[in-house]
Amino acid sequence: MNDATLLAPAPLPRGISVVIPCYHSEGSIGLVVEQLRPVLAGLAPAYEIILVDDASRDQTGRIIAALARTYVEVTAISLMRNYGQHAAILCGIRAARFDVLVTMDDDLQHPPEELPKLIAALTEDLDVVYGSPKREPHGVMRGAASRITKWVLQGAMGADTAGKASAWRAFRTRLRDAFEQFRGSFVSIDVLLTWGTQQFTHVEVRHDPRTIGKSNYTLRKLVRHAINMMTGFSTIPLQLASWIGFALTGLGLALFGFVLIRYLADGGQSAPGFPFLACTIAVFSGAQLLCLGIIGEYLGRAHFRLLDRPAYQVRTAVRGGSAPDPASPR
Repeated sequence: MNDATLLAPAPLPRGISVVIPCYHSEGSIGLVVEQLRPVLAGLAPAYEIILVDDASRDQTGRIIAALARTYVEVTAISLMRNYGQHAAILCGIRAARFDVLVTMDDDLQHPPEELPKLIAALTEDLDVVYGSPKREPHGVMRGAASRITKWVLQGAMGADTAGKASAWRAFRTRLRDAFEQFRGSFVSIDVLLTWGTQQFTHVEVRHDPRTIGKSNYTLRKLVRHAINMMTGFSTIPLQLASWIGFALTGLGLALFGFVLIRYLADGGQSAPGFPFLACTIAVFSGAQLLCLGIIGEYLGRAHFRLLDRPAYQVRTAVRGGSAPDPASPR
């Protein structure tokens, strides 16, 4: 039995499932649940809150398990190791029971009272709604890295809405059928959603600055996530390598023509210039190494894909007031 079979009963109609990936959120996750419950109760006749602990080193795992034993609407899932935010969200998506699914952060930057705007925008002709911030609550460097990631995501998704993408999403739970069989170490929820639909939109909502704890997303992690998206879900880098090859081939032919013309014009004497030759060799060598690096990234992705590693592995799951149940490994 795999994790999806263990945690995902048949979807129930007219309800909302909220998935919150948790990492080092012992000081905020209880407040998120307390503020979220009355909002959800006013939006749908049935709802659930799925908390996925991504192997936090603090007390987050114990706190979400206690919340699940206290509230019948709360499910707490603990993962075996740290797999990353998107893998934790994927785990929660597969455990969801209701027909509308919402993902949000664990740090109160997504105010629960803004959630009705996302649900109202999810009309019959739309499948995914992003909660786009009216004003980015991040610093200059974090904001720049976020914009770069969204630019890469736009190329991978092929949708203009990617520029407004955020971790606050509302979408039809049935979209998960498009990536039900997905297994891999490199997960991008936004790209996976494009496998099931092209009907995206966004609404402006308030994003509050973080007041509890600190962000776990560094500039390095954002850049790495952008690289993973490019090489894991797009062939843009390989196309870039091809264009670099074509450009350098043209440059090489131009240099050959220059040397030949210079040779004929000087009456059989070769064109002088060791610095020119050294610079040319350096340019060609650098371009070759760049292209080899891009190809190497794709070979690495293919290697890990052949290993068939799961995106996550569940340690325990506590659903709605029950005791923890150990998840069988897959």
